[in-house]
Amino acid sequence: MIRDPEILDALLDSVSRFVRERLVPAEHEVSETDEIPPKIVEEMRQLGLFGLTIPEEFGGLGLTMEEEVRVLFELCKTSPAFRSIIGTTVGIGSQGILMDGTPEQKAEYLPRLATGELMASFALTEPDAGSDAASLRTTAILNGDHYVVNGTKRFITNAPHAGIFTLMARTNPADKGASGVSSFIVDAKSPGIILGKNDKKMGQRGAHTCDVIFEDCRVPAANLIGHTEGRGFKTAMKVLDKGRIHIAAVCVGVAQRILDDALRYAMERKQFGQAIAEFQLIQAMLADSQTELYAAQCMVVDAAQRRDDGENVSTQASCCKLFASEMVGRVADRAVQILGGAGYLADYGIERFYRDVRLFRLYEGTTQIQQIIIARNMVRGARP
Repeated sequence: MIRDPEILDALLDSVSRFVRERLVPAEHEVSETDEIPPKIVEEMRQLGLFGLTIPEEFGGLGLTMEEEVRVLFELCKTSPAFRSIIGTTVGIGSQGILMDGTPEQKAEYLPRLATGELMASFALTEPDAGSDAASLRTTAILNGDHYVVNGTKRFITNAPHAGIFTLMARTNPADKGASGVSSFIVDAKSPGIILGKNDKKMGQRGAHTCDVIFEDCRVPAANLIGHTEGRGFKTAMKVLDKGRIHIAAVCVGVAQRILDDALRYAMERKQFGQAIAEFQLIQAMLADSQTELYAAQCMVVDAAQRRDDGENVSTQASCCKLFASEMVGRVADRAVQILGGAGYLADYGIERFYRDVRLFRLYEGTTQIQQIIIARNMVRGARP
């Protein structure tokens, strides 16, 4: 499904060079300041990174899923915070509009998302609704030509920077299930939106999340995605299927960076008169990491190709998210072990990655949720 290998190779080379020359040298600054330098964000805009998945007709690069994951393999050989700043616009923030929006909604928002003029956030999770997305309580009640939104969203990535929210809210409070949920495009500057303070997290400094509180926020009825109530949950699930392959690709890229750093250290660090890379127990950890990394990469590419071919990849997406997010955690753990005491020190960067990658097993569906999805799909497929 890769449309032009030469153009893709040129893009991959550009991204790889950008990571080496601009992002890796800025990792320490981002970790210390909890901010990505505005100049780097602007350079990401100029590279077209905010528009990776938005069709060319709206000013984006229009990458296939396979092309997208191959770009992520390169882009994510650095701190995950850099990917996070574009991630919600490239993925869950824009894809609901692209998949289910009206032609007018696409024409109004997608071009500005593609250039990075607007950043999009995905407002689904709530204090009492995360994995159980169908139980969300935020309401959007039609009042004339506007919906009045009330409720609180939690852990919303890039909310402090968002220009728009792709919001999931209950338009039919009497319907307590998924069919009562609708999706909206909400201007982040709308009256009635209050942002909580930035969350203090275990890792991924530079990637910001916070609560988003809606108090009688009026949203034009024209901003109901697809102009159809009750489709919000289905939109969210389609977005998350794609997003899970995306996150799995992120895990592959980060794991490759961690393993590269661990291998380099093992070849340079000497004990008992030789590089520790010559010791078989160190080699075992390197080999196990390389094997699992290769397996995850193959899974991600296969799932991406299947999605490009139009297959239902719900099971494959969950398999990728489950395996790759667990894999990168094991790779990070082995890297700390290979570096020994140095792996525990901030100066070497591995301890930062160790903390950063822990999140991958949680968001866009925990490992346990992926297990449930996979098993339920297996049972459903086995029934006559």
